[in-house]
Amino acid sequence: MINLRPRLDSLLPWKQALTSMLLGLLISSSICFTSNAAAFAAPAPSQQSITTLQVHLGNQAGGLVFEPDQLTFDAGKRYKLLLDNPSPTKHYFTAKDFSDVIWTQKVEAGNVEVKGAIHELELKPGAEAEWVFVPQKPGTYELHCSIAGHAEAGMVGEISVAIAPS
Repeated sequence: MINLRPRLDSLLPWKQALTSMLLGLLISSSICFTSNAAAFAAPAPSQQSITTLQVHLGNQAGGLVFEPDQLTFDAGKRYKLLLDNPSPTKHYFTAKDFSDVIWTQKVEAGNVEVKGAIHELELKPGAEAEWVFVPQKPGTYELHCSIAGHAEAGMVGEISVAIAPS
């Protein structure tokens, strides 16, 4: 008869080390999962409540203005910007640097919904559009109408993105 007891006894330290490693992995995995659970609890940007703002590109008298011309948003908060053009001339809502630091959920005009990066919107006389987005980066950004002479005549504005209050 062969005595295997001495060989099994020599494996005991390996068994203890392996058990300790597996236990450590299990504990660290549960800690990581628990700490990430809070991140998953926050609603997706498209599920957040929405704040709506109205902006007119021009006015009925033909004025080259944005009304209002100062827009302020909080980073991380979801917004719907309702744009309209009550003037007899087409206008552009151009804010490239701002557009680069937001997540656009959609732009909707008529029966068309556009998704993805948007840098400017053209609104013909009487047109309306809605832009749903979440600002990502605090800062101050230029707004202007890119039709020749419109910005020079005063069709400019400023968009501010603040750090969202806690």
